[in-house]
Amino acid sequence: MWIVRLALRRPYTFVIVALLIVLLGAVTIVRTPTDIFPEVNIPVVSVIWSLTGLPVTDMEARVITTTERAFTTSVNDIEHIESQSMPGARCRPAPRRH
Repeated sequence: MWIVRLALRRPYTFVIVALLIVLLGAVTIVRTPTDIFPEVNIPVVSVIWSLTGLPVTDMEARVITTTERAFTTSVNDIEHIESQSMPGARCRPAPRRH
């Protein structure tokens, strides 16, 4: 109750304090950096496709080429794409950003 009595005795002080809180809050909101999509610098992304029973040439024609085209149209700033097709394993570091 003491704060209520103090506010009733000194109303201008509480108005000034309230205005300072609003002003400092607005300044803090303006000065706080926000970024919805922060810059992420990931140098290498590796994608591994594994399909058993599919020959290497079919894997390249059906899966790898389609995936590489999708990467180049949907990911910005690709510096280099490298593919390797192997029987039983498929390993490719892709896309590299600068």
